Amino acid sequence: MSVRFAILGLLHYRNMHGYEIKRHIENHFGHMWTINYGQIYPNLKSLEEEGCVTLADVTPAERGGPQKKLYAITPEGRKKFLHWLESEEDSRMSLRDPFLMRFIFFSFGNREQSLAIIDKQIRIYEKQLDKRRQHLERWRERGEYVRLVAELGEEFNLMYVQWLNRARQEIQNNKEQEGMKENSLEELSRKKQVQ
Repeated sequence: MSVRFAILGLLHYRNMHGYEIKRHIENHFGHMWTINYGQIYPNLKSLEEEGCVTLADVTPAERGGPQKKLYAITPEGRKKFLHWLESEEDSRMSLRDPFLMRFIFFSFGNREQSLAIIDKQIRIYEKQLDKRRQHLERWRERGEYVRLVAELGEEFNLMYVQWLNRARQEIQNNKEQEGMKENSLEELSRKKQVQ
């Protein structure tokens, strides 16, 4: 997903500040995409130069910080957004999660530490799932497309929590089985020494 088109899409709903755009993406589309401020403001500036967005309002910031700029989509922005919306997109599913990258290599580390990290991840995703469920009713009011994606986020989040619990249980069971094997080998070794 292109940052610029996410910005244009969100500005269809209402005028927003850059930090609002970032917060909205993090809070409501985090299961699909992540973004940082370094992506938001250069894209807003570029979109403004292209005539796709305009400053709807500029207010002085509190405590001497930078001015607060409220952006609005222009007719040119709507036209470019519609063109993007109707174009073909790369349809490969992409899941970018730093935790999963570490998970793949847990076998090279300490099993107890891996289980502790998994437990923490379970708590994080359970908290996110609760939050998604709280907001689901509000997204249902935004129409079928937004509702369907919100439901996908909830289902994906639930599936992730279930998978993490299953993975944790399997790793815990394997740890216990390895412990029993080590105890059996130690016992066998002691018996041989006694004979």
